[in-house]
Amino acid sequence: MKKLLLSCLLLLPTLVLASEGIALQHANNDVYDKASLQNGAKLFTNYCMGCHSLQYSRFQRVAKDLEIPEDIMKANLMFTSEKIGELMTIGMRKKEALSWFGVAPPDLSVIARARGTDWIYSFLLSFYVDESKPTGVNNLIFKDTAMPHVLWELQGYQMPIYEEVTDEEGKKHQVLESLEPINPAGMTDEESKRKQDDYRRTVRDLVNFLDYVGEPAKFQRHYLGIWVLLFLAFLFVFAYALKKEFWRDVH
Repeated sequence: MKKLLLSCLLLLPTLVLASEGIALQHANNDVYDKASLQNGAKLFTNYCMGCHSLQYSRFQRVAKDLEIPEDIMKANLMFTSEKIGELMTIGMRKKEALSWFGVAPPDLSVIARARGTDWIYSFLLSFYVDESKPTGVNNLIFKDTAMPHVLWELQGYQMPIYEEVTDEEGKKHQVLESLEPINPAGMTDEESKRKQDDYRRTVRDLVNFLDYVGEPAKFQRHYLGIWVLLFLAFLFVFAYALKKEFWRDVH
């Protein structure tokens, strides 16, 4: 519990870094879409888990909640010698990560609760080419992020489009206005649009999985909540009838 609270507190200051004045895109994810969650789990273990852990989740719990058979889980989403009942941790040490990246990649168990799904969705859509950075990319939502664009094979790269604006003092500045995909030679506009749409669906599945991981008991809580409300409604009918019976003699 102490580790969970500490992770939340460490993530809170970074909420302010989400690039001021930039509207977030809506993830519109649905944690009840099992196919989306299964794809998101596959994406996370293949693209994210080399650097980011889910230290409060267990492979077995994920497999059960997402209706993934354990043999398929072991064969396709577990790549080292972990046991099915172990936590979803990684082998990278913080000291090594600091020397490689300059910052240790955070655990993502509660990232969806700390930042929100819209922030994660917008962040993963907003990488653009920036040769001045060690990774070769920057991010519109989280400026100067140390994270590389790990999903570049699925999205491709984007180039920044700048607009010249004049401030109150009359000085001109270049402001990043939008991002445009860099299409490979021979790719039509229609093919480019289809690729970007596919990437958005991919990111939505990944965000959906992180949303589930942040509160895996949400399924049971919502299911139980429906029955509790039905019980209260049923009880209200009897309570109201009993109240009328007691007050009949008074009137």
